[in-house]
Amino acid sequence: MTASTRHAEPAIRLERLSKVYGEGVTRVLAVDDVSFDVDGGEFVVLLGPSGSGKTTMLNMIGAIEEPTSGRLLVRGREVAGLDEGSRTAYRRAEVGFVFQLYNLVPSLTARENVQLIAEITGPDAAERSMAALERVGIAERSEHFPGQLSGGQQQLVAIARAIVKHPSVLLCDEPTGALDLERGRVVLGVLASLADEGRSVVCVTHNSTIANMATRVLRLSDGRIVDDVQQPSPVPAGDLVW
Repeated sequence: MTASTRHAEPAIRLERLSKVYGEGVTRVLAVDDVSFDVDGGEFVVLLGPSGSGKTTMLNMIGAIEEPTSGRLLVRGREVAGLDEGSRTAYRRAEVGFVFQLYNLVPSLTARENVQLIAEITGPDAAERSMAALERVGIAERSEHFPGQLSGGQQQLVAIARAIVKHPSVLLCDEPTGALDLERGRVVLGVLASLADEGRSVVCVTHNSTIANMATRVLRLSDGRIVDDVQQPSPVPAGDLVW
C-alpha cells in the first residue's frame, strides 16, 4: 500500500511485542520485540520456517494467546490484557480465523457449520451462509457432513465460516495446505478480494510462491522480522503455480 493510501490509524498495530514460553533452561523467546502496522486493505504474508514465530504472532493478534510484553492494538483498541469475556467479544466481532485444522462440527452439515457462526454475528444467517459457501466454491456440497467431504473441501467450509461474519481482520494459518492447485487459487483469490474490500488479511505460510500474491511480505527468523517488503504489483491468484 502506498504512502498516499495508508490510513492515519492502522487496523493492526504491534509495538515491541514479545512472547516467552517457559522459564529458566526451558525458556523460549518465540516472538522477540516485534513492531509493525497493518492497514485495512493490506494482504500481508508472514513468511518463514517452522519455529520462526509466525503462528504465535497470529495467535496474539487473534487474542488466542497473550503477549508477554508490548502493546497490540486492533482498530485502536488495546487487545493485550483484555479479560476473557472481552477477548471472546473481540474475536467474535472483529476476527475471522482459518486454521490448519478445520475444527468443523461433525454432526452438522457444511451449511450448518457456517450458519452456526452467522447466527451469532448478525441477521439473515441462512442467506449469508450460502453466499459464503458460494464465494469459496463449495455451495454444491452444502448439505454434506464433514465426514462426507475431502480435506480440501472441509478447508473451504472452514474459510466460508471465517468470512461469513465479514470480519475486519482475517487471520489465516497455511490456508491452502490441504488444497489442490485449482481450489487453492479460489481460496487465495477470495482472500485477495477481501483485502480489496478494505479488510486486513494476515496469512502465515512457508510457501514463497503464495507470498508472491501478497501486497506485503514480512520475513521472520527466530521470532524477529528480518525483512519487510512492499509488493505494489502482486501476482493474481489465477497465475500462481506451486
